Amino acid sequence: MPFITPQVLQVSVLLFSSVVCTSASPTTSVASPPTVALDNATFIGVASAGVNKFLGIPYAQPPIGGLRFQPTEPVSLYNGSYSATEYGPSCIQQAVDIPQSMYDAGDNVVKEVEQVYTAASPSSEDCLSINVITPSNIAPGSKLPVVVWFHGGSFQVGSSSAVDGSVIVQRSIVIDEPVIYVSMNYRLNAFGFLASLEVLDAEVGNLGLRDQREALQWVQKYIGAFGGDASKVTMWGQGAGAASASLQMLANNGSTDGLFRGAFLESGAPVPTGHVSHGQAFYDSIVLQAGCNSTTDTLACLRDVPLDALESAINCQPSIFGYPSIISAWLPRADDTFLMGPPQQLIQQDSVATIPFVIGNTDDEGTIFSFGNSNITTDDQLHAYLKTYWASNATDETVTNMTTLYPGDVTQGSPFDTGSKNALTPKYKQLAALQGDAMFHGPRRWLLSYRSGKQNMWSYLSKRSKQTPYLGSYQGSDLPNMFGPGDMTDRLIRFVANLDPNDITGVQWPKYTTESPNALVFLDGEPSQDIEQDNFREDAISFLMTYFRQHPI
Repeated sequence: MPFITPQVLQVSVLLFSSVVCTSASPTTSVASPPTVALDNATFIGVASAGVNKFLGIPYAQPPIGGLRFQPTEPVSLYNGSYSATEYGPSCIQQAVDIPQSMYDAGDNVVKEVEQVYTAASPSSEDCLSINVITPSNIAPGSKLPVVVWFHGGSFQVGSSSAVDGSVIVQRSIVIDEPVIYVSMNYRLNAFGFLASLEVLDAEVGNLGLRDQREALQWVQKYIGAFGGDASKVTMWGQGAGAASASLQMLANNGSTDGLFRGAFLESGAPVPTGHVSHGQAFYDSIVLQAGCNSTTDTLACLRDVPLDALESAINCQPSIFGYPSIISAWLPRADDTFLMGPPQQLIQQDSVATIPFVIGNTDDEGTIFSFGNSNITTDDQLHAYLKTYWASNATDETVTNMTTLYPGDVTQGSPFDTGSKNALTPKYKQLAALQGDAMFHGPRRWLLSYRSGKQNMWSYLSKRSKQTPYLGSYQGSDLPNMFGPGDMTDRLIRFVANLDPNDITGVQWPKYTTESPNALVFLDGEPSQDIEQDNFREDAISFLMTYFRQHPI
């Protein structure tokens, strides 16, 4: 879920001269803007601080009209001349309401959340654009490694324009590992992740993931013209973007289709979801709100609904800060076409791309998502909540086991290791621990455990910003360390370039195996990095993941 806008150093040079000049007018030359030829077209970009930016390039047919709720269609051959100096519109966003409990927690909490979830603007259905940022003065045959950024936003909001990838490229030049940065927009909320039996029958599930796949196809076809090496592409994402990239590793039965050779996953892993039929209630609600409930072909009706009416219907569905919280309407689910089974099941079946990857979490993933249900203040209320949203098919004993493994003692809740502090409500820290492990720490560890010994893997944990009231080391708190740039930036760049996040200096980051579950930990103060064993809450996380494997969301 990106929100950090990196500050780029601007250097002003004052020229002094003791020479008395004549009245002749000085001549100045203005550098031509960078251009790139794609098919029969010329794209005109913009140069800035040592990089060339080519922004807002369409990579697919606009998903409008008859292509709404349809699989991604490739872009036609380019012809003519295009301005590529501005980001394209973001995809349609779902309205996110900030709950009162966040305001009660203080201005700093609201500020952090608003930065993460304030919708980029303008937005449009015609939003499938891609951006390429390169070092300046590189030739088309330079064959530089490529990192492709998948933005976050809980599959509800977000945009490729929310962060400036120039920081990554500039830093890569400084450490002499130049890379090319690519980012794209993909369809969100109902436009990209509608789920129901009707969606299954029409084979139009996970359209947002298919958009991403098409963008990766575009990179294969065109990145050479920018000086990139199509055989050296690494996917990188945060939050929903990282979950998306991890699901690309599971798509098409684990085939890379030659589209990528590595992945760097921040706060996202294959989510413990089930079949698209699990989204039927949300689909039916949209159909009703959009006035399509009296038709036999509801999907065709939704394609014809005016945009404002469809947006209104989408905004009636629960957002990530609503009471259901992580049980979102728009989670990617098995669709028997793109994802051939529930993610946890695919991992067990070894339907995973055998590529090197880095995966990690912030320590307190669940805090930012635990304000919408902060009115839960008693054991009985928590039990009823879990029974309703997490474990409707489970026995009371199973739910009791969850709350035993994640006790109500605030000193054991999240933000972790903060004692009795940050207890917004009697159940806030307990809920935050449960939600963070169920959707983030647990899926990460599930993936690592089943891939141990089968491919090179590295895991990390960010414990920085721990003193942020009520949030702790919350999801997104590591983004300044990447887009700052910070010490995570160099790890990313070296992985993109060499498929290994290590350098000859600094803390050596060992590979992860179940026998030696080492994790690189980012810390406030000194030491700023250390190696720890990834074995916290082992029994509790194992219980949750086993449960969700049997009863996916």
